[in-house]
Amino acid sequence: MLAAATLACVVAGAHADDFFRDAKVDGEVRLYRFDRNYDNPTSKDQFSNSLTGLLTVRSGQVNGFSAVATGFSAHSFGTQSHDTGRIDASLMGPGNTIDGFTQAYVEYANPWLTVRAGDQYLNTPWMGQSDSRVVPASYQGAMLDFKPAKGWDIYAIRTLRWKSRTSDAYNDDNVYYPSTYHGDTMYGNNGSLPSSARSQDGTTAVGSTYAGHGLKAQAWYYDFEHFGHLGYVDGMYTIDTGTVLKPFVGAQLVRETTGSGNVIVDTHTKITGVAGQRVDASAWGVDAGVGIGQAKFDVAYNKLDSDRNAVGAGAIISPYTNTYATDPLYTTSMLRGLVEQGPGHAWKAKAQYALFRGDLTLIASYAHYDTLLRGTSHDVYVDIVWKLDKLLKGLQLRNRWEHTVGGKNNLNPGNMPWTNNRLMLSYKF
Repeated sequence: MLAAATLACVVAGAHADDFFRDAKVDGEVRLYRFDRNYDNPTSKDQFSNSLTGLLTVRSGQVNGFSAVATGFSAHSFGTQSHDTGRIDASLMGPGNTIDGFTQAYVEYANPWLTVRAGDQYLNTPWMGQSDSRVVPASYQGAMLDFKPAKGWDIYAIRTLRWKSRTSDAYNDDNVYYPSTYHGDTMYGNNGSLPSSARSQDGTTAVGSTYAGHGLKAQAWYYDFEHFGHLGYVDGMYTIDTGTVLKPFVGAQLVRETTGSGNVIVDTHTKITGVAGQRVDASAWGVDAGVGIGQAKFDVAYNKLDSDRNAVGAGAIISPYTNTYATDPLYTTSMLRGLVEQGPGHAWKAKAQYALFRGDLTLIASYAHYDTLLRGTSHDVYVDIVWKLDKLLKGLQLRNRWEHTVGGKNNLNPGNMPWTNNRLMLSYKF
């Protein structure tokens, strides 16, 4: 990668010395402890520990050209249980170590345009980092970001492969494939497809985002090759009242269709327990609330239509978020949402408050789901974020806790409640 970037500098008429002289290094250390405690007496409680380092090297910029590389190393230091059934493999897999690169790309940038080619993070609604474990997900491909005006971005993205949160290398799969498909080490995924399924040929995405004058809006189209064509639009408007009150209202729409040669349809794979003749999903949502000084309150609603002839009776096929619970639907909880549970409706109430000039943030929410295939359930969530910059700049302690109750068809093990706790200490430098 560095050789390619150096060549780009030479082509641009620059000296490679400038490329290296202005290089910068930053990174993050993450110490995480995850616990899953089940009320079902036949289910084993699970836990996992990980100490992970992510180191990013950024070259100097020469005539707009630069290069970036991010390496990672995650270790459990022998704390994984000898009983694999007691390991929360979603944190870093069932092993004791994973190493690799999450980024290695060349970039050209000017005030109007950014182009990246190589292994990189993406930040789009249905294709992002899903960064709730020790290592973010990343993608191998190219990204173009055109900025025609302040606050307005137009994107074109083409990916060939991806690296899941627990993988040590890039692969031609997604969350619907088995954990070890083509030698992958992808855990905490959906895994519904058979190992004989044809591989995914990547994803093409185009989209646009805008932020300004109280409005945040975006529109995206994804061609998840052999999985579905998904269109997504959302917008959020905050009203400037000239006081401490800041009301806001938002809406979102999702529409997904089959496309050609659909792998899930052709393999008769069941999603949320139902196979189908095509991918056909329609969803919408609204969110409204108010900010009051350091506090914020909102209530959201989502509806996902059902179709008895469609995969999952109308489920949204989301190759990079399903089971990760990182989709953009307003009512998605820490553990799951309508993407994981299938057609139905949901509502979610959320409150948060910042104390000590924003150093301590308290968040609580309640989500209720009423679905066709997984019944009625609810999730209670508490999130405490403590920024410890006064002790050490970049240090943060966070604890996320969620308790889920209800459902059917084994939504929860034995259809009984369980609790997930995530204790996360991180240091950015």
